[in-house]
Amino acid sequence: MLPYKAALVGQCAAIGLALVAAVTDWRRGEIPNWLTLPPLVLAPAAFALFVSPGAALVSIAGIFICGLVPYLLFRQDAIGGGDVKMVAAIGAVAGYVNGLEFELAGFVVAALYALGRLTWEGKLLRTLANSFFIALNPILPKSWRREVSPTLMSKVRMGGAFLVGAVVVTLAHYPQLWI
Repeated sequence: MLPYKAALVGQCAAIGLALVAAVTDWRRGEIPNWLTLPPLVLAPAAFALFVSPGAALVSIAGIFICGLVPYLLFRQDAIGGGDVKMVAAIGAVAGYVNGLEFELAGFVVAALYALGRLTWEGKLLRTLANSFFIALNPILPKSWRREVSPTLMSKVRMGGAFLVGAVVVTLAHYPQLWI
């Protein structure tokens, strides 16, 4: 874990990163490399110089631990590469503990948004049925399998979800920031 002040600075930096990522993701549908790649190098170096070598290890662990699940999702074409780099950058600046909390909160926000959008569009039940078959097709007998059309799948831009997750988690950790 990071010392108190270093953790607070890291969380605020993560919110800044997530804010810029949310804006660019909303406008252009991508999270740019110029935003996500520098923190992957600069955060561990800054923690090593200004906090401790142990803090630099926490930052490096944050890159790998926070980026693992999104990378696996990326390999399955479930999320974009910018989302993976964004979560890894958040792990670098906030550490793996806070980074995982931001990530989980972001995925929860994205899931709630997706459920709301699908309900609004009247596609919730069909999408849930498709999800059921995507998950179970590998173990079902061939006669029961159902082909799921890629046109029935939709993507959610994660930049805004990660921003909301970062803000909520930071305010939960530091209630004095509410004032």
